[in-house]
Amino acid sequence: VDPDEVNALAQMMTWKTAVVNIPYGGAKGGIRCNPRELSISELECLTRVFTQRIHDLIGIHRDVPAPDMGTNSQYSKFHGHSPAVVTGKPIDLEGSLGRESATGLGWFFATQSLLGEYGKSISGMKFVIQGFGNVGSWAAKLIHDREGHVIAVSDITGAIRNPAGIDIPEFQGGDAMDPNDLLIHECDVLIPCALRGVINKENAADVKAKFIIEAANHPTDPEADEMSSQKGVVILPDIYANVGSVTVSYFEWVQVKGSYCGVIFTWEEDKVNCELKKYMHKAFLDIKALCQTHERGLRMGAFTLGVNRVVRATLLRGWEA
Repeated sequence: VDPDEVNALAQMMTWKTAVVNIPYGGAKGGIRCNPRELSISELECLTRVFTQRIHDLIGIHRDVPAPDMGTNSQYSKFHGHSPAVVTGKPIDLEGSLGRESATGLGWFFATQSLLGEYGKSISGMKFVIQGFGNVGSWAAKLIHDREGHVIAVSDITGAIRNPAGIDIPEFQGGDAMDPNDLLIHECDVLIPCALRGVINKENAADVKAKFIIEAANHPTDPEADEMSSQKGVVILPDIYANVGSVTVSYFEWVQVKGSYCGVIFTWEEDKVNCELKKYMHKAFLDIKALCQTHERGLRMGAFTLGVNRVVRATLLRGWEA
């Protein structure tokens, strides 16, 4: 993590929340460390010090932190007892049901919407997943449950493939492959769930997927994006495809804000998932309508939608755009 990346992610969050039409702005923070090299007590100490340093910046109506890459719900617990100031908390500490699966499920709803536009569904299609953390593992499970075929996956330890589909529940039936070949593996849908810039001018020409669904932040660089579009590859951008987590963080915030005399009125998980599906589908329809009106691609359509909503809100408040 570095200041430039954090700044870029903060700006991106502004447009993401606008695309899905929730009343959040953009912010991001990070700590330069390798969490795998630290003990739980060291991570707790580090998170508490970080919270003290940003204490004056956060608040229920100011800045609401949530876990991101390299973290989990335990990090939200380390912030202390602050139900509406921090989201992504464990369920026992006023967290929301459905938050753990939110990014993967948001990706799933986004993918359903996109494939439906092309008369396709997840069933029977071949998927390649780069990154098998929270998002990638949930995406794989959802694909498997809908009779799609995950034919190759990778994580930090390596990669495996099976042309007939990997048995996701048992994680069996795969042969080792070179992780560098994963992104150019023959498939219908490629899902980058790991690092930024993995699809670039060096490998874009060799990518064989018909669809790329960006579950990671900035996985496709601008040159690769242009090259892929010219090849006819359909890219569903990160600004929309991975917005599930912040959307369910918003639902968690709403639940805690709706508490009465200290009693949290928790939504059932089915309600959380139903609301997420509604928000994701509505956002896709809004992007689609804008793309059709202005003859833009999905990435430019999503950015234009987000920017237009922020500009409109700014003008309505009497601020200069």
